[in-house]
Amino acid sequence: MAIITISRGSYSHGKEIAEKVAKRLNYDIISREVLIEASRQFNVPEVKLLHAIKDAPSWLDSITYGREKYIAYIQAAILRHFKKDNVVYHGFAGHFFVRTVPHVLKVRIVADMEERVKLVVERDGISRDEAIKQLTKIDEERRKWSHRLYGIDTFDPHLYDMVIRIKKLKVDDAVDIICHTVSLDTFKTTPESQKIMDNLATAAEIRAVLVNIRPDVEVTYEDGVATVHTTLPLEIDETGLKRQIEEACLKIPGVREVRIHISPATVFKK
Repeated sequence: MAIITISRGSYSHGKEIAEKVAKRLNYDIISREVLIEASRQFNVPEVKLLHAIKDAPSWLDSITYGREKYIAYIQAAILRHFKKDNVVYHGFAGHFFVRTVPHVLKVRIVADMEERVKLVVERDGISRDEAIKQLTKIDEERRKWSHRLYGIDTFDPHLYDMVIRIKKLKVDDAVDIICHTVSLDTFKTTPESQKIMDNLATAAEIRAVLVNIRPDVEVTYEDGVATVHTTLPLEIDETGLKRQIEEACLKIPGVREVRIHISPATVFKK
């Protein structure tokens, strides 16, 4: 029993590999459906969630926290599925949310640019130069996204347990390698690793609720205790803010106690 996240560049056969791995292992497979689920639960148009994980951050996002809100909703939806175990997730961002969970096998699928260009040309009927331009833009936007929200580079191999290059190794070779690796004891779910997963999932549920109260909120959760860190703008009453946060947290199943830490918001002088 384990979780497999497959991070993939566009046109790198990652979706095909994920589907074959899930079928062979009889695991659930999730990707875009988490956007639909989050859209329904938090009443946010799916297109906004899609843009939140695809497009490079804009100046407006840094002011309104719009992107951070949408990412909180997506994270809650993804981790809710991960709690069930035996899951293959393919798509962007999944491995960011489970970096501390031992029973997650994090895979990156890459393909040579020429192979990717060929697929784009065949699919979209555009020129080779146009295909290169399109792929370069997509890659750059995704790198900016990960830097903006997490300070990491999606192309960094240290983020993954394995990086598989599709060229000499074919799709079915990658499937064989992944299925073998995830069967190792290293990636088997234990009571301790499942607890880490459950705590992360509950913290994400809490943050998804609190993000509309304070967009900069950070949450950890363990043994029924939710610990919340946020800032206090000058115009907001601290007592009222704490009450609002505590009431929202205690509505989440499993939360028995709320510890709130508030620091003054930074004021920038011109």
